[in-house]
Amino acid sequence: MVISHIVAVAKNNVIGNDNDIPWKIPGEQQRFKALTMDKYVVMGRKTYESLGKELKGRKVIIVSRRENQLNKKHITVPSIEEALEICCNEQEVFIAGGGEIYKSTMEMAHKLYVTEIDAEIKGNVYYPEIDDTKYEKTYSEQIENATIPYTYMTYERK
Repeated sequence: MVISHIVAVAKNNVIGNDNDIPWKIPGEQQRFKALTMDKYVVMGRKTYESLGKELKGRKVIIVSRRENQLNKKHITVPSIEEALEICCNEQEVFIAGGGEIYKSTMEMAHKLYVTEIDAEIKGNVYYPEIDDTKYEKTYSEQIENATIPYTYMTYERK
């Protein structure tokens, strides 16, 4: 099983601010949808609640100690290990945040699908630094015709 992070991150590594994504850029989430469709997506409770909508076409696993407070349409488990055990027969599983989930799974991630927002944005949740001794960039596509330009990148473990 390939464990992949999928994240949008500002130049200063911000991924969130007070349980919300601190930018609204039309089209920026298209890659997320294309890559995760029909796949397992693992995320923390706060990230799930910040979405404000269901991720149709994805199998969502929420990591939370508050099982009984969440939408019963999704699987809820108390640990990232249990989430990954559920997905063990899948080709690829996506980790979709938040900050603590990314941090705790960085050492096990094989691929990082990063959308880098071309701006420094105020926030209080950060993505871990990508260690270029462990990952190499294998794909890059710049998107210029957006409110704020951004770049799709893929990193793979060396």
